Formats: sequence, C-alpha cells, structure tokens
Amino acid sequence: MQDDHRPRKRFGQNFLRDQSVIERILEAARLDGGSRVLEIGPGLGALTDRLLESAGRVEVMEIDRDLVTRLEERRHPRLGIHQGDALLLSWDEVLREPPYTLVANLPYNISSQILFRILDCRHLFERLVLMFQKEVGERLCAAPGTGEYGILSVLCPLWFDIRRVVLVRPGAFFPPPKVDSVVLAFEALPAPRAAVADEAFFRRVVKAAFAQRRKTLRNTLKAAGFAEVDVLAALGDCAIDPQARGETLSLEQFARLSAALRP
Repeated sequence: MQDDHRPRKRFGQNFLRDQSVIERILEAARLDGGSRVLEIGPGLGALTDRLLESAGRVEVMEIDRDLVTRLEERRHPRLGIHQGDALLLSWDEVLREPPYTLVANLPYNISSQILFRILDCRHLFERLVLMFQKEVGERLCAAPGTGEYGILSVLCPLWFDIRRVVLVRPGAFFPPPKVDSVVLAFEALPAPRAAVADEAFFRRVVKAAFAQRRKTLRNTLKAAGFAEVDVLAALGDCAIDPQARGETLSLEQFARLSAALRP
C-alpha cells in the first residue's frame, strides 16, 4: 500500500489502508452498477479500486500530479481522472450526469472549504460518505447549546440527514495522523429541512451569529452590518432574546430569523 510514494504534507496526504474501514465506507455508499461516483483525493487508489468494482462510473479529482500518473496507468475504461485542486475545478463540468455519490477521505486542512463547495453544488449529489477529523465530525453532528455547535452544524442539516458510520483510529492510515477520524454519511433531503427563501442571505445571518461566539445576537448581527432597529424587530418577531447567543438557536430558529431580517 505504501509503495515508494512519499506522502506530501502540503497536500494533507494520509492514505487510508484499513480494509475494514473501506468496507464500512462502501456499505454506507450503497453503490450498484448504475451508480456514478466522485472521489476527491484518491491517493494511492485503495478505495478507488473498490469503487470501480461496485459502481458504473467513477470520477476522481487529484491535485498530486505523481498520483494522477499512477491512476492513469490503471487505464480503466470507467475511471475519469481530473487533475487539479477540488476547490478550483468546475464540478458542473466534471459531473455531467448527476446524481452522484461523493466519497472522500478529505484532507483535514480543506474539509470545511470542501463542505461549503458541496453545499453550493448539492444539486449534483444524492449521497455523501466523507472522512473527517473527529473534531470536525462532532461539529457537524452537534446540537444547539453545545460547544461544538457552529456554522456547519446549521448549514449542512438544512439539506442532508447526517449520521456517523465509523470512528477511525490513526493506525488505519499511512502515515498515521495525530488525531482520530470519523466517517459520516449524508443523505440528501427531498426538500430543505426548514423554509429558506434566500440561501445566501440565510448563510450571511448564520455566519454573523457565530462570528463572535461570546457576544449576543444583538451585537453580532449589528457587527455584521444589520441595523440595530431591524435586528431588535426581527428578534422580537421570532420571540428570541436579544441577549441570546447564536449557538443556542436551532436550524428552524435561524430560518425564521433570516426571514424576519430579510429586506
């Protein structure tokens, strides 16, 4: 599995090698011969080979040119290889026949950025099976009022059901990271979990509420550029205490607050 490729720290390369974890990922992905898959960061291809056994078509995005060359040597007719940064590639151009299942062992340093990209491109996916640093996974599954609850705890459940698949110890990778990881499965919802008329505005409100966690909603929303009179009126309409903090609001409360604030 390791062969002669030296993992590159700048790309956050920790190659998954534990076959039992790969089996759990495949089980969560629920693939068949008609499935189309996107894998981000296939690395040495241990998971890629198994995806090709289960799915009808696999597209991969890989930033490391040396690893792209290795993938090209497979010469597999159902494997599409796209060299480049997944944050910069055009997903709509790569994924021309949705829906896709996205499977990825995400580099820790870009996992949150990738999630925002997924939210922007959610129309392309029916299911996601993603590996995160355990701390990030806990944030995604966090409930209001907890220390882990944050922006992505609100934004991702708007469009997906999220469940934990398996906890992954450092020894499952080469080289082993210094922290535990977790695999989460995301099932796309047929409609948003809460009524959101303007998603960009909704995100603005949520990000503002968490920008300064120790401050009250009244102050964080003012700091984000909302007029105090409008903030107080919207909070009053939603029966939310102006002294409350963003981390106490549920997804539904954020949806109502953004609707009340929206011009």
